[in-house]
Amino acid sequence: MLHNENIAKALEQNAERRGNHPAIIDGNRVLSYSELDITVRKIAGYIGSQNIKEGDIIGVCLPDTADNLMVLYAIARLGAVILPMDWRWTKVEKINVATFFKVSLIIGYHEGQTNDFKYLSINDKWHESVEKQTPSGQCKSGGTRPLVLSLSSGTTGKPKGPMLTHSQFIARFVMQWVTLGFNQHDRYLSATPIYFGGGRSFTMGCLYTGATVILFPPPYKPEELIIAAKKYQATTLLVVPTLLRRLLALPRKNRPLLAGLNRLLSTGATLHPDERHAVMKNLNPNFINYYGSTEGGGTSVLLPHHPAANSVGEPIYQTEIQIVDDKDQKLPTNQVGHIRYRSPGVSDNFYNDPKASEEAFREGWFFPGDIGRIDENGFLYLMGRAKDVIIKSGINIYPAEIEQVLLGHSAVNDVAAVAWLHPEDGENIAVFAVINNKINEKELILYCKENLAPYKIPKSIFFIDELPKTMLGKVIKSELTKKLPKI
Repeated sequence: MLHNENIAKALEQNAERRGNHPAIIDGNRVLSYSELDITVRKIAGYIGSQNIKEGDIIGVCLPDTADNLMVLYAIARLGAVILPMDWRWTKVEKINVATFFKVSLIIGYHEGQTNDFKYLSINDKWHESVEKQTPSGQCKSGGTRPLVLSLSSGTTGKPKGPMLTHSQFIARFVMQWVTLGFNQHDRYLSATPIYFGGGRSFTMGCLYTGATVILFPPPYKPEELIIAAKKYQATTLLVVPTLLRRLLALPRKNRPLLAGLNRLLSTGATLHPDERHAVMKNLNPNFINYYGSTEGGGTSVLLPHHPAANSVGEPIYQTEIQIVDDKDQKLPTNQVGHIRYRSPGVSDNFYNDPKASEEAFREGWFFPGDIGRIDENGFLYLMGRAKDVIIKSGINIYPAEIEQVLLGHSAVNDVAAVAWLHPEDGENIAVFAVINNKINEKELILYCKENLAPYKIPKSIFFIDELPKTMLGKVIKSELTKKLPKI
């Protein structure tokens, strides 16, 4: 497959070579590659009949169904641009995003939720109209043409949407094949929302390859996921760290709970080495931690055989990672600084936002806003977000160091260190911890004193039932700082 092709062209080729092989399993609905190609062509024809032109932006506001995936590929076929929208957003959030990106059309299941924009509802009329269409024969060119606007943040504030081209998306698929070992024989259990970058990239990548996608969207119970993986003979599964911890809490017998998988992937947050060991022992030995971003796709990978258990691994295929100072000068090995990286799969701009683009994309590099270091073996270590660095009496303190130490204590299930405004120090250290037994603050601070330099010792540790997190399992530290009393 040529890298300058439209990604939808692959479905034509897969229809020829994979034919009756199942492409999508959506509950009781099974679509072969032959059926998928024909239906996508018909959907493209129907959407095109709505006066949609090449380059128009189309909002896709659908749950994780076969309809969602077919609409994504139909939009690509038309040469239009996909704008994923989370169907769980409120009406205000949907209107905010659709207005900022100037969508020409929104496709969803519930007509009338966004009367401000042209809306196509997938209902009986949709299916009747699609069925009447003659399968579209023309597939627009791809290459450097825009394909998808993938929101990285902001549904109520100003949205940030990196624009990805067909070539950049296909480059991400190639990285999945080379670094992660994806192939046409995979059975990918899609249990992470397609709206999110990783869930969408892996799911669409599997269809591009000719593999089988099994839709199993949340919400579900951890034990239901175990049953589904076995029932569908899944080979690949992507989950967030929060779900991994819930799976680890399940009882098991003599073999790992997800033993049938060829690869179990996690992204969104770094695991403590003890957690990684527990996952490989109790869930699946082929556990892969995947670090990346919406803008850049996958960046580094920690494979099962890698010894640097508290790192996020080595750069993936065709990816270069550097650590630089505040003036963008490369730093030596093991020095802490700003992470930047580049690859054929990295976006190079935020749509309709030149200021944000200038800050994040510089001289061919993407700056994700993370702080880290690279060791002598080329492994990347995350130290936290640049905006979360705690500056105490002029000294930079990285929350990840404190969090990793506390996670090493058997009583601590989850933890987050944040800056606490202080009249003399500028900022001090506050910790929020989720614990699993009776332990007091004094004991945990003593543990910190035994394992951290004096200036890194938290001023206070607050016990909390659960840390506020995004759907991908990232801690929302701004919510925690709101809970802090004034010193």
